[in-house]
Amino acid sequence: MARRATGESGGPGRGAVKGARRPELRLPPLEPFRDGELEPDGDYDSLEFRDEDLTGHDGGGARFMDCALKGCVLDETRLHHARILDSVLTGPRGVGTDLAEATLRDVELLDARLGGVQLHGSVLERVVIRGGKIDYLNMRKARLRDVVFESCVLVEPDFGGARLERVEFVDCVVKGVDLTEATLADVDLRGASELEIARGVDRLAGAVISSGQLLDLAPVLAAQLGVRVEG
Repeated sequence: MARRATGESGGPGRGAVKGARRPELRLPPLEPFRDGELEPDGDYDSLEFRDEDLTGHDGGGARFMDCALKGCVLDETRLHHARILDSVLTGPRGVGTDLAEATLRDVELLDARLGGVQLHGSVLERVVIRGGKIDYLNMRKARLRDVVFESCVLVEPDFGGARLERVEFVDCVVKGVDLTEATLADVDLRGASELEIARGVDRLAGAVISSGQLLDLAPVLAAQLGVRVEG
């Protein structure tokens, strides 16, 4: 099993918001994946998936433990109800990857190029998403605890009805986020280099933003309150 160490991020000047605990993974020696096709409810332990084309594969309900996925294609890959534990995904690319109601725990997702990822109803705990770009990320009714989005671009992510606890956005671009009916606790948005809220600005209770972000969001907040700003 991968060894991991966790600790709280943050430091002087970060205020009272609780920092997310990050995974630090040290994978054991890995065997190459040679089965060719993912299987529903499969059990994958200490394997390396390198440059695999997993387009259209059905790994629903599968368990990935101490695994590394490097440069894999995930177009329309079905991983609903999957469990991805103590694993690192580097450079995945694809459209329509189905991770609905999946569990990701102690996971690093690095330099992804993904679109239309379905993570609705999923559970993410101690997850770092670093680098890359994810378009139209569906995280409706998901539960996120100790999750860090770092140096990545998120285009129109949907957190409708989700619960976010100890979630950080660090040096990333967040465009057109939907927070409708979301619940936030210790969510740190101050590090987002660009923050655009399309819907759900009224759900920001439990988040911390910078003074500059407050000025940028002023028109949206005014509209939410029904305040007319003239002159």
